[in-house]
Amino acid sequence: MCRSLPSIYLITDRHQTYRKRDLLETIEELLQAGVRMIQLREKDLSAAELFPLAQELRDLTFSYHSLLLINDRVDLAQAINADGVHLGCHSLPIEIVRQVLGPKFLIGASTHTHSEIELCSRQGADFVTYGPIYFTPSKAAYGKPAGVQSLQDICIKSSLPIYALGGVKKDNAHEVLEAGATGIAAISALVSPPSPTQAFQDLAKIMTQHKTKA
Repeated sequence: MCRSLPSIYLITDRHQTYRKRDLLETIEELLQAGVRMIQLREKDLSAAELFPLAQELRDLTFSYHSLLLINDRVDLAQAINADGVHLGCHSLPIEIVRQVLGPKFLIGASTHTHSEIELCSRQGADFVTYGPIYFTPSKAAYGKPAGVQSLQDICIKSSLPIYALGGVKKDNAHEVLEAGATGIAAISALVSPPSPTQAFQDLAKIMTQHKTKA
């Protein structure tokens, strides 16, 4: 399914906000700055703990006309009327989730290889994240970073929109865009700086410059 997707994809982590700043406060600042797609990904919270946070974030994203995806929890996405889900390797199969949620819900998926991306495409995903591209502590468990050349090879072969993930920030964002990435998926690059607004504007400027060059 062809959809128009924002070029910057915010993934939440309340443990990485600047000086333990409130997550919703940080997100609202980023929404004001222009973020238009967010994945709620607080994996250490139980469903009971995640539900009220998801409800508040649904109201907030709705007021800014921003897309909200829930990590893994199909049931929670339905309960709060989210725009979709983001699935990992241990989630329900994409094709099953598509049957449950229907054609209007966005389905994103985390991938680390070309074969995983092709499987996601066959099963009906709308987009994928690919990485980690650069080293980042949050993705260290996945082993050695894939690198920009691997990203370029993947983008040439893939029919799905691909968000570069893992260590992408303003200093190297141009590299992943030149490699063919649809956009950037970011956690610490957006929520950790003292000024999330400035961090988003810096990335958005790079996106605009890239589109102008293209």
